Parts: sequence; structure tokens; C-alpha cells
Amino acid sequence: MTSIVVRVPATSANLGPGFDTLGLALSVYDELEITVLDDDRLEIQVAGTGADEIARDESNLVYRSIAHVYADAGREVPGLRIVARNGVPHGRGLGSSGAAVAAGVLAAAGLLARAVSLDEDALLRLATELEGHPDNVAPALFGGLTIAWTGQDGPRHKKLLVHRGVAPLVLVPEHTMSTTLARSLQPAQVPREDAVFNVSRSALLIAALTQSPELLLDATADRLHQDYRAEAMPETYALVQALRKEGFAAVVSGAGPSVLVLCDGPGRRREAVEVAMRAADTPWESLMPAVDVRGGTVKERAEGSA
Repeated sequence: MTSIVVRVPATSANLGPGFDTLGLALSVYDELEITVLDDDRLEIQVAGTGADEIARDESNLVYRSIAHVYADAGREVPGLRIVARNGVPHGRGLGSSGAAVAAGVLAAAGLLARAVSLDEDALLRLATELEGHPDNVAPALFGGLTIAWTGQDGPRHKKLLVHRGVAPLVLVPEHTMSTTLARSLQPAQVPREDAVFNVSRSALLIAALTQSPELLLDATADRLHQDYRAEAMPETYALVQALRKEGFAAVVSGAGPSVLVLCDGPGRRREAVEVAMRAADTPWESLMPAVDVRGGTVKERAEGSA
């Protein structure tokens, strides 16, 4: 029997102005052990965050992602045992679905490695076909700060290293948010000046994240999506505004409702938490992850290991 271990990071997409383009990998992880069985059974065990909501049959997103890669390679999916330990919060704007897709794609690539070779472009293509957008799956697959776009040959990405002075803070509420609902609140067209504003801030954000963290507050300003979604998550919007008023580069993480704060130094994260505690009327969990630089990993499970 073949058994592999896959680990994928949480991600935060958009980062303010980089709507559907920028993503950041964070050191909060889902870990899965996947074993090929000697018959056609499918066994799925899930523990950790969101475990009660996750399907244990062929509709499971990790399994569907594995099956998608096998189908693309013209292979039949073998019987599998999938044991998942989830650390990425579900429905909170931290890329839980992107992490599941990335995990499945990487697992299939690992299981097929002796017969099929999948390069980075193929991994991103397969994951994007499932997820719909590359901005979450790119950092989940490859780590770091990623710029994702779709060209004539399909989805592409560029990975950048984040300045060591950038210290992420994630504030996670108890309630969830539907990505579909968040997207439905955006207009089909925006004013030209707002589009130009976001182009300038997105360019500045790359410089701030890679070279000049002191520019993060200006660089994370946005006019394309956060204001339009405010009515669906008033607590998130109020917290973002309170933090920004105090000089912290706070944005909605992905589709929300979590808040990502890009601090210019680890010590500033404690200050941001204090501001959040004073400003918020509802409880928020504080996470202080590092930027994950490796992305998703696959390794063969050693014989006899726990």
C-alpha cells in the first residue's frame, strides 16, 4: 500500500486592493494522510476545524480534487483512506476550500508521481479548474506572496518573498461568511477613478510587502470590493476601519469575515490586538502566523510511523 502525507497552508486573498490577483500563504495548516487501499473503498476521517460540516463520501472536496487529477491523467481512482486534521478555519476567508483543493491536487500528484509528471503550471491549472480563481490556490500550492493571473495558456503565478519585517495578524470571528454572497454584492462596473486607485495601490502593495513595510497602510487601501461587502459583515467592516484609523494596515481577509492586519514588525501585532479588543463588541480570536514560504508539501509516510 502507498501512503502519503500532505500539508497545505491557509491563505489570505486580495490583501486589500489586489482583488482576485494577490494571495498570501500563512502558517496555519491542514494536514492529510492518504493511503491507497487494496479494494475500491473510500474511507474519510476528519478532525479539527469544520469537521462536522465536511462530507465523508465522494462529494468531499479533497476526494473530488484527487479524482479530477486522475481523470485528467486518464487514470482510475483507487480505493483511498483519507485522514484529515484541519487547522484552517472554515468559512472565515482564510482559503479553506482552496486548501482542500490544493491538498487533493498535490495528493494525486504524489500518488501518480511514478507514472505522471505534473509541473507547477499543471498543478495550478488543475486546482484553478476546481476552485474557479487562482488567487487562493496559488499561495496554497507554492507559498509566499503570489501574483496570479490568467493568460492565453491558462492560469499563471509569480511567487515573491515577503520582507522579513512584515508580521501578519489574523482576527477570526465566530460567525462565517459565504463567498458566493460576498461576490454577489459587488457591482458589475466601477467608476474609472476607483479602478485607477486600485491599480496604483496594488502596485504599491507589492513594493510594501517585498521592500518597504512602512508603506503598508497606504498600500492596502481599496475601493473595489470591501465597501460593497460591508453591509453583509458590519462587524468586520467596523473593525477594519477602527484598526486603519489607528495606523494599522487592516483588510478583509478574502471574502471575510476574518480581518488580516499586515503589521510592520512583530511587536505591532500586540498593539493591533489591543485596539481590536477595545473596538469590537463581539469576540475575535487572534492568530499570529508567519508567512509560509514553502506552500503545500507531499511526502511519503515512513513505514511504521505514527
